Amino acid sequence: MIRASICTGEQVAGFKDLVTGEFHEIMLIRDEKDVEDFKKAYGVEKVEKEY
Repeated sequence: MIRASICTGEQVAGFKDLVTGEFHEIMLIRDEKDVEDFKKAYGVEKVEKEY
């Protein structure tokens, strides 16, 4: 998933623990290429965005 700040627009890709809800940051997202790199590196097809 991508966690995006409403205030700053900063976006961070990572994974959310389904039990605790804790978000584990993996990488900063600066552009669409970073999103594609994240999806390819972790075998993810669809990335949800949370604000």
